[in-house]
Amino acid sequence: MHLYALTLQKGTAITCTAYGNFSAPKMHEVAASHGKVLELYRPDTNGKMQSVCSMEAFGLIRAMSAFRLPGANKDYLVLGSDSGRISVLEFNKERNQFERVHLETFGKSGCLPARSTVF
Repeated sequence: MHLYALTLQKGTAITCTAYGNFSAPKMHEVAASHGKVLELYRPDTNGKMQSVCSMEAFGLIRAMSAFRLPGANKDYLVLGSDSGRISVLEFNKERNQFERVHLETFGKSGCLPARSTVF
């Protein structure tokens, strides 16, 4: 017997965000993480934030940051997950999704609670 759990609604609490120009130069965008969902927002002509793309990750996104290579005009997104891996993502406009550029194992401990040591 195999059990599979699905939720009817995605999580609404934003755990981390990053601001940058992910799809084009001088395009103001915000990447937000809703637990295991990565979403890209862009302001419309009325000033309201519209979702450009939404992708589900395999694990929980615990950290997020935007960075730009010297001389480049677009930003990349760096994600830290609960599995201890760091992913570098680039937004592909043609496919309207983030694509992984690099994946590196940073720590093998995964998502463990903080432990206190008593002396």
